[in-house]
Amino acid sequence: MQQEKTKVVVLSQGPVILEGSFEITNIDGRVEEKEGKVALCRCGFSKNKPYCDGAHKACPSTGLLM
Repeated sequence: MQQEKTKVVVLSQGPVILEGSFEITNIDGRVEEKEGKVALCRCGFSKNKPYCDGAHKACPSTGLLM
């Protein structure tokens, strides 16, 4: 059986969107199995890292995210 590719979309002035089946290893070493769509923070202001919580909308440095 052929495995589907994971899709990665970098949004201008927003998060990185991952779509597919993948695992995320957190900074503390905890591994999470994910399926579907996940938004990863790029601005560094999320209170739910590594995931985006929309904090970039109020971030003064959002213009630097390209």
